[in-house]
Amino acid sequence: MRFIRFLNYEKLYIFLYFLGFFIVCSVYFIDPYNQFRWSTFLYALFLTIIPLILFLLFRFFQNVQAIRHMDADDQEPLSLEANAYLRRMEEMEKEHIRALNDIREKQKEYYDFIMSWFHEIKTPISVLRLMEQTDLDKDSVREEVTSIEHYVDQALYYAKLDSFNQDYEIRNCDLERLIKDIIKDHSKTFISKKIRIELNLDSTIVQSDSKWLGFIINQIVTNSLKYTEEYGQILITTVETDKDKQLIIRDNGIGIERKDLPRIFNKGFTGTNGRINTKSTGMGLYLAQELSNKLGHYITCESEVDVYTEFIIHFPKNHDPFLNTYKSISD
Repeated sequence: MRFIRFLNYEKLYIFLYFLGFFIVCSVYFIDPYNQFRWSTFLYALFLTIIPLILFLLFRFFQNVQAIRHMDADDQEPLSLEANAYLRRMEEMEKEHIRALNDIREKQKEYYDFIMSWFHEIKTPISVLRLMEQTDLDKDSVREEVTSIEHYVDQALYYAKLDSFNQDYEIRNCDLERLIKDIIKDHSKTFISKKIRIELNLDSTIVQSDSKWLGFIINQIVTNSLKYTEEYGQILITTVETDKDKQLIIRDNGIGIERKDLPRIFNKGFTGTNGRINTKSTGMGLYLAQELSNKLGHYITCESEVDVYTEFIIHFPKNHDPFLNTYKSISD
């Protein structure tokens, strides 16, 4: 740190000092009863400059020491401004550490998901390889390929979760059409497990993105099929209440334990059923809830072990009038 540069930062002190000195001298100069002498003035100026120089030197060495030991925890700031900057830097450091920890946590979660995903997708691939050595059953091949597609979709939607706002379009969606398309995709599973499907669908229009909403519903239907035994039943109903519109998917499968219910939408949570019956990734319901929230919906669940499981997707009842107008014009 150069002394000339230091003086530039301390110029206010120097200015105030000389201003005060000249004010005192001016009072004596204009006083008619006192005789002003230049020799006395210069002598007084010389005497007062000495303390100023000593003060500036002291301040200079203070600043030099503060700069050299700025990383020390016990270093005191030299001004109120420096103290404010120090506090702000500490806050920014804490924010940086929190952001870094969040990034590391997301990286770990992503790594855990990818490892689990690799494990899951290896199973249907291994089954297909075994089928190559035996007589191929088209239905079995189709079922394994469907499983692969399901896991690939999960990975793709998980990867797009953070950039969701760049890849969606809110439109009027017909729940009945969406449900029937999803049921058709799972028709082979319904037949092979002899699960009865009952649809009680009124004509219900909701505002959402059809692609993302289809993925959400598909996750819930897939879960119901996975945990419903042979000759079971799945009931899908649409209901409109005073507060919202609801899509209800209910099965009479193995159910969910009460202690697991609050956590079924947590990332990576598999619960008792996932640990006992299958090595699940624990990402399907998490993705469904996250995407629902981003679309302005939300999912709730009620269940009783060995009796039923019921998922409800809640949609806002009131439509966006601008979207309706835009839709009418575009049609």
